[in-house]
Amino acid sequence: MIERNRVVITGVGAVTPIGCGKDKFWDAIMQKKSGIDLISRFETSGFKTRIGAEIRDFTPEDYGIQSKDAKRMDLFTQYGVAAATLAIEDSGLELGDYNDRVGTIIGTGIGGLITLEEEKKKLVESKSPSKVSPFLIPMMMPNAVNAYVSIIHKLTGTSPCLANACATGSYALIYACKDIALGDFDVIITGGSEAILTEIAASSFANMKALSRRNDDPKGACRPFDKDRNGFVIGEGSGVVVLENLEHALARNARIYAEIVGYATNTDAYHITAPDPGARMVKKAILDSLNMAGLSPKDVDYINAHGTSTKLNDKSEAMAIREVFGDHKVPVSSTKSMIGHLIGAAGSVEAAVCGMAMEKQIIPPSLNYETPDPEIDLNVIKEPTPAKLNVVMNNSFGFGGHNAVMVLKKYTG
Repeated sequence: MIERNRVVITGVGAVTPIGCGKDKFWDAIMQKKSGIDLISRFETSGFKTRIGAEIRDFTPEDYGIQSKDAKRMDLFTQYGVAAATLAIEDSGLELGDYNDRVGTIIGTGIGGLITLEEEKKKLVESKSPSKVSPFLIPMMMPNAVNAYVSIIHKLTGTSPCLANACATGSYALIYACKDIALGDFDVIITGGSEAILTEIAASSFANMKALSRRNDDPKGACRPFDKDRNGFVIGEGSGVVVLENLEHALARNARIYAEIVGYATNTDAYHITAPDPGARMVKKAILDSLNMAGLSPKDVDYINAHGTSTKLNDKSEAMAIREVFGDHKVPVSSTKSMIGHLIGAAGSVEAAVCGMAMEKQIIPPSLNYETPDPEIDLNVIKEPTPAKLNVVMNNSFGFGGHNAVMVLKKYTG
């Protein structure tokens, strides 16, 4: 049997619609703040859905991004670089000129859609190819966050970019875990970033009938597991964590949020957008992650659910949880109820929430759970709830049937 290094979370960086920086973000969660409102970034008259979760207080220079560099970065890259910088600062890592044992795995579900949309408009309106920015490709390419984080912090280790739709952030963490567990690297800066609040994305998702149309009640629009849920809300932002070999973390006396003790990924092989209604592979991912951790369902103290607020996804996830956990009514909540769906950044932001929840021993709330759905039947937590959190699970599922489940455990030495 291969000897595996243990992997711990030692730094958290969050850029979200309810707060940038882990402390502001956590405080907003505890205050049950919603970052969902009417979209201000573009004119929405005529749009079926006019709500989103925008970040309205972001200035790239506040996170060490030079103004000239910011102009050559899509917004998703700016968010990812900022979150990575925050995570590295939070971890207390002392980085040198070159860091061969430190890598980056920061993914995105879609990439630089804002840049692509803007530059296409320039070409169409001007009818002049010379008007298109020479930086279009490096601005929209999905690996731009990895590249800039590596350049800024001189990280010369591995740097793959994953794109697994809404499960991207969790996939990134899991693949980072594997690289550290096998001893290839000591530290990996990992997570996801997304910024797709654009006219084209809002139109496409709405025409797909995936978005909530509760335009007259933005704060109440995202209601995971509630009987009256009617679609997800597009959010934006980035979640990045520092994952570290336990021995490396202990040697520098690092603060440890949690240990990642189990994980699993698989694919429904069912449909390009809809989840398997039988949730067969979701159940398998949950069980496989627990098996890797050497734990049983009754050991889990809290689940941060994927909880998108769509009819089909919530129903299939709930079915998987009920069938795996049985009479153990494990507490469940969804961070998306406050910040919307961050697509490629969702899983990593939610992993950060799990780490902070374990540190503070508080279950974060789920907003807008008002009318129980008999087809759901979960123990949804509506208020910040102090609890003994020793084992926490994080679920992420994405278009294409990509499933990722992680099990985190409180590190006690």
